[in-house]
Amino acid sequence: MPSFDVVSEVDHHELSNGVNQANREVNTRFDFKGTGSNFELADQVITMNTESDFQLQQMYDVLCNKLVKRGIDIACLTKGEAVIQARTATQTVKVNEGIETSTAKEIVKLIKQSKTKVQATIQGEQLRITGKKRDDLQAVIALLKDANLEIPLQYKNFRD
Repeated sequence: MPSFDVVSEVDHHELSNGVNQANREVNTRFDFKGTGSNFELADQVITMNTESDFQLQQMYDVLCNKLVKRGIDIACLTKGEAVIQARTATQTVKVNEGIETSTAKEIVKLIKQSKTKVQATIQGEQLRITGKKRDDLQAVIALLKDANLEIPLQYKNFRD
């Protein structure tokens, strides 16, 4: 029976490369000279360090541009609160991976409402969609692409 998996993943190598490129750009930009601004990536959390709130926003824009160029969907990023003290400003950006149970249930409900002849099962942080016809599976992919979900989805392991 044909099937495929719906996942929400981030390529860790590309994420690391994007953060390194953003660091290089911040180090060479004139408006960041002498501020000690940098990005740090540790355990799916990117920490931005600089001097002011305005520079934090500029750094976030640089980071987003670099990640988009590396093929990472920025919908998986969640900005934390900015911590501003005297001459330092820090903000964390969390990289979200996996499909949460509530979102997975919402996706299964959406698929069932479409009356497509497929079965959707939740397997941890991913969904497995199976059906008798390949066309039904492609219809589900089109349905999920058109749905306004807050997370980026990828479709893997398409098997006939």
